Amino acid sequence: MSASLSLSQARRIALNAQGLARVRPTEPVNARVVGRTFAQLQLVQIDSVNVISRSHFLPFFSRLGNYDRNILATLAGTAPRAMMEYWAHEASFIRPEHFHDLKAWQNRQWVGSGGLDPQLRESLETKILALLAHSRALTAREVKDAIGHEEEKNRDEWGWNWSAVKRALEGLFERGVVGAASRNEQFERRYSLVEKVLPPAFRSTPSGEDRQDAMDRLIEAAATAHGIGTVRCFADYFRLPVKEAARSVAHLVEQGTLAPVSVFGWAAPTYLHTAAKIPRKAQGRALLSPFDSLVFERRRLQNLFDFHFRLEIYTPAAKRKYGYYVLPFLLGEDIVARVDLKADRAGGQLLVRGAFAEPGAPPETAVELADELALMARWLGLDDVVVLENGDLACALARECASSHVDWKRHF
Repeated sequence: MSASLSLSQARRIALNAQGLARVRPTEPVNARVVGRTFAQLQLVQIDSVNVISRSHFLPFFSRLGNYDRNILATLAGTAPRAMMEYWAHEASFIRPEHFHDLKAWQNRQWVGSGGLDPQLRESLETKILALLAHSRALTAREVKDAIGHEEEKNRDEWGWNWSAVKRALEGLFERGVVGAASRNEQFERRYSLVEKVLPPAFRSTPSGEDRQDAMDRLIEAAATAHGIGTVRCFADYFRLPVKEAARSVAHLVEQGTLAPVSVFGWAAPTYLHTAAKIPRKAQGRALLSPFDSLVFERRRLQNLFDFHFRLEIYTPAAKRKYGYYVLPFLLGEDIVARVDLKADRAGGQLLVRGAFAEPGAPPETAVELADELALMARWLGLDDVVVLENGDLACALARECASSHVDWKRHF
């Protein structure tokens, strides 16, 4: 018979697996601590949205508090890399040991060179690979200039409107031939041959294995990062096909890595990683990026926390319910509020454009959220937190931010 768990136990398992169950460290956060956090998460999604900070910086703030963002550039851009870019959940930082496994299941040809004329694509790829074999890492613009490719830019296309060189580079990136050695200040990838990016220990492809072996490893990594979940949860973490993921879950159950469990209120078959721990209490407090791995899978988020979340960036302003860039607020084992935030860097302010309490939010929500916003402002190098009159939590939050302003500003 499978073990039975309460919803509270399932929440604590999930939060602990994601590094969100404990109080943040009080000592300064160094590269080793950031690296351990990344290894626990297995991946961090990358997105260019910079309303508060680049999205990949936020999961580390949520778990570690005030840390130096330059650490990530070192971990991802200095050999031997502890993290590297590839397609996973979406464009993500991944652990280098997962690269070949993810490459075996990569299927995002629409992003790069799939639509290019085949002869043009072949010609560009030949020139690009010859260039990168003997050069430092280069941006797409630098590659374009170096190979002397000229083209008339099409301004009629909606979207990224990439040059043919950029599309060819992204096609090579998708196929795992070219990697991202680093990013520049404009957030552009610097491309290099992937063997120059991968640490030496992971440059060779595992021999004598098939794609299902790769799937088994990825699902085990996803289950480790989740602690508990369904096949759908585990498959979504690296955006893997559900049918093949189900076979891997069955393999991992046979091996004793996963164990079937039942969770009160959950209908779908659920599995516990046998190494997962159940803390007695969840004591974390965090503002979560819309791209945080805890909130990747919206159905899981609803089942775990009774929290419905929708990213409204692409929703017309008049139709948004909560705002443009909304962060859930985790307190203990509950998501108790959500806030629409914007960093006004020119004005030195963290703007709270909307603040909304969840049903049953505890009385201390405004106090705890004010402290968390103050911490975020300090991390971002901003001087103040300004709460606009929008949302049922806004008045109480503005009061708390005003009363604590003198205390936290002294620490700048």
